[in-house]
Amino acid sequence: MASVLLVEDDPVIRAALIEVLTEHGHVVRSASQGFEALREVTGRPPDVVVLDLGLPDLDGTDVLRMLRGISRVPVVVATARDDDAEVIRLLNAGADDYLVKPFSGGQLAARLGAVLRRSAPAPYAVPAGAAAEPRGRVAAGPLRVGDLLVDPPARTARLAGRELRLTRREFDLLAYLAFHADQVVSRRRILADVWRQPYVEDQTIDVHLSALRRKLGERASQPRYLHTVRGIGIKLAAPR
Repeated sequence: MASVLLVEDDPVIRAALIEVLTEHGHVVRSASQGFEALREVTGRPPDVVVLDLGLPDLDGTDVLRMLRGISRVPVVVATARDDDAEVIRLLNAGADDYLVKPFSGGQLAARLGAVLRRSAPAPYAVPAGAAAEPRGRVAAGPLRVGDLLVDPPARTARLAGRELRLTRREFDLLAYLAFHADQVVSRRRILADVWRQPYVEDQTIDVHLSALRRKLGERASQPRYLHTVRGIGIKLAAPR
């Protein structure tokens, strides 16, 4: 059972979706305006947000950007805009998934279930040599690699004391690599343990690695923390 914030200004659609999501076992709160949704997320963070773009006070895309400034809560966008450029813009702005109107309540419930599974904390598997600990155990405290401090329980990362503003998936990837610091982790393991999906294009990992490098102040040609071992995988290590 998840806590869902439904942001929809049409009262008929809102009532119908609340009924469907409630039938699927979710606890649903609703908001009809963008600022109201922002207050809800700040005051009582939900597990997932369903965001309509056609709101009376703010454009839904602006609400999405504002949400990403204050929260990592998963967001499923409900939109009537179905062109590729718009979808790409929404995903780049921080949406986790989208549905094009009209859609069924069952389809929405299924998408929410998928997003919630993907957004669950990644299992930071115990490194080799720690066989006494069960595989999949989540790190109990901060992980330090050089000046980089990653705290999985708090979901924060700092570099030389400066907090890094990471997306949820960027954080999951960084925390996973920090748990396996100084080890080369294959892309297959990253897909299985972080994305939890066997069929994700390598380009997806590359995009997230590129974003992490930028936020760590480095480049692929001059790595400090993130090292690509050609044909094998990725290694996070302290600068030497």
